[in-house]
Amino acid sequence: MGIVLKNILAILPCGEKDEVKETSIYIEGDRIAAVGIKPEGFTEDKVIDGKDKLVIPGLVNCHTHSYMSFMRNVADDLSFMDWLFGTIDPIEQKMTDEDTYWGACLAIIEMMKSGTTCFNDMQMNIHQTTRAVKESGMRAVICRGLVGSGNDEAGQMRLRQAYEERDAARDCDRLSFMLGPHAPYTCDDGYMRIVSDEAKKNDMRIHVHLSESVSEIEQIKEKYGCTPIEMADRNGLFDVPAIAAHCVQVTDSDIEILKEKGVSVVTNPASNMKLGNGFAPIAKMLEKGVNVCLGTDGAASNNSLNMFHELSLLTLIHKGVGKTPQCVSAREGFRIATINGAKALGLEKEIGSIETGKKADLAILNLNVPSLTPRNNLIAGLSYSANGSEVETVIIDGKITMENRKILTMDEELVYKKVNEIIVRMELDKKEYQ
Repeated sequence: MGIVLKNILAILPCGEKDEVKETSIYIEGDRIAAVGIKPEGFTEDKVIDGKDKLVIPGLVNCHTHSYMSFMRNVADDLSFMDWLFGTIDPIEQKMTDEDTYWGACLAIIEMMKSGTTCFNDMQMNIHQTTRAVKESGMRAVICRGLVGSGNDEAGQMRLRQAYEERDAARDCDRLSFMLGPHAPYTCDDGYMRIVSDEAKKNDMRIHVHLSESVSEIEQIKEKYGCTPIEMADRNGLFDVPAIAAHCVQVTDSDIEILKEKGVSVVTNPASNMKLGNGFAPIAKMLEKGVNVCLGTDGAASNNSLNMFHELSLLTLIHKGVGKTPQCVSAREGFRIATINGAKALGLEKEIGSIETGKKADLAILNLNVPSLTPRNNLIAGLSYSANGSEVETVIIDGKITMENRKILTMDEELVYKKVNEIIVRMELDKKEYQ
């Protein structure tokens, strides 16, 4: 099917920067066939009028837990370890496969409605998130969360599940897979080494939580005599392309390791603030040349999967922390939320920018809204005034998945119904969660 976005404002790459330019974008199959000039022989099966519209590359959410969407607003105002082991872990132990599926469906709806077209997910119940991704038309990178001690059977079982899920999804090119050792406090030295060896053997990337809280730093220092990042490095997790989520409590030497090993850091400002974990030194990481990307974390700790909210926090809080308004500019933020994320996932040749030959993963925003009026600087507007509700149409892999704010690939009302049934069954609506 040939789709043309006619005479539309678009954010296009221009060297190391981006520019807003009026153009036409031609989509054929799953890819952008041309930007600007109509390709020879192109058939316009569908024309989207670009008047009062802005098209951007779909946002890339580089760290989340989609199944947690039904845990929104059930574990608030708690310290990190109380939140994780006192509330969230017990809920997770009661989850069924169907809970994971409906949680992922809800997460995908929320992400799609706010312009995200690809997400990087760490999950527990295999096949369920991939099922939701396949049905919804979303793009995702998935890892089964891995927890283990040495060569224990439980850790080996989780590795087997990770491979089983990867192999079962080979029929969907919108899905790719990583190995996901959960964190230094749930994976010991021996298990980390096993996972890193498996990643090298299978040419897979690593997705891990690192240096998220002060309690984590203290625990790892006491047990191993090093920082979590040093622990991950000495056990080979950075010997393959790796994504480290959070990296809030890091030293200068940690940052040097991240730079030297080419580790991509996913910052999750809302989650890190809400759990009282602090602010990652993003400005210093960017200055050192670390590839920084953006994520929401799960809805259990963020309460939102809206990347526009995250982009706003990213480009505001570091100005305040650093006491300089030039810190993490809107242009830097836009790249962090798009092409940097694609690079972290190994997908920069496919997504993350609007270019001929890349996958047609796009979000179209309505400009006739108060938040983007006047149209003085639309790139700045994405960070400082947009809220995600401006997203009107979403195209993923060349297919329209949302049009005029209506999801075309999923039954929204059914998803809401099923999620609310989960809440009642698991008694998450009771007083102790209020």
